[in-house]
Amino acid sequence: MAEVTVQAPAKINLHLGVGPVRADGFHPLATAYQALSLYSRVTATDADTWSLTCSGRDGVDVSGVPLDESNLALRAARLLAGEEPRGVALHLDKGIPVAGGLAGGSADAAATLVACNELWGLGHDRATLARFAAELGSDVPFALYGGSATGHGRGEIVEPLADAGHYEWVVLTFDFGVSTPAAYAEFDLLHAGAEVPDPVIPAELLKALAEGSTSGLAAAVGNDLQPATLRLRPDLAEPLAAGIAASALAALVSGSGPTCLFLAEDASHADRVAAALGRFGRARRAHGPVPGAVIC
Repeated sequence: MAEVTVQAPAKINLHLGVGPVRADGFHPLATAYQALSLYSRVTATDADTWSLTCSGRDGVDVSGVPLDESNLALRAARLLAGEEPRGVALHLDKGIPVAGGLAGGSADAAATLVACNELWGLGHDRATLARFAAELGSDVPFALYGGSATGHGRGEIVEPLADAGHYEWVVLTFDFGVSTPAAYAEFDLLHAGAEVPDPVIPAELLKALAEGSTSGLAAAVGNDLQPATLRLRPDLAEPLAAGIAASALAALVSGSGPTCLFLAEDASHADRVAAALGRFGRARRAHGPVPGAVIC
């Protein structure tokens, strides 16, 4: 096979529980992931050398995407290649907003693992690819699997969740980013001198997903990192409040932000909420859960 294209979805955290900082500088997480219908695609083409190009679609700005060895997709390909004398030309076609708390870079890496595994005929199963993914970043294993799932450790220990629902979301993105390390550092400042409990996923959220209850999910979503992100970007409080005023069932920051998420009853309701939020940024409708990285 001379060329393989794989798409992978955006990630949101229905719940992000953050524990006390560990000795290695990471925070233990207890999170419930859901994959949304915003996708990036990676095309891997057989080549004698290594190269990386990038384009954006659906209004995604890719001017800040690195095209050197720091790019997670290129790191994924090199990790999978190991010591073999391989090469590949990677092209990223990004439909997931960059630096928005939607794990777009992780989606690129997961798609690259699947594409290069197929291109090079390595024959690795999804569980083996997930072990490579865990070396690359906390959200990369989930991007392989998609659907709804729990995440523990740094988020890289992924287990599927029973989810009987279909959920409509409004995803509000902005033309600025929030540094994830800065958000966690702010979390530590907010909790300085206080005992931070070990994180757990609320039983009410697991029950809502198992029953496919949109109203139950709305009552159970949460993000322990949100107060820290709002300290860094207090201007996010206004669109969050505006979404609730526009009848969204729930509003929360996605991961470390700045993207904001609004749960709707159905597609037409999501369109109405999105119309009310357009003055703040780019409001688009997406649904979940959807599958993880798949060959196109």
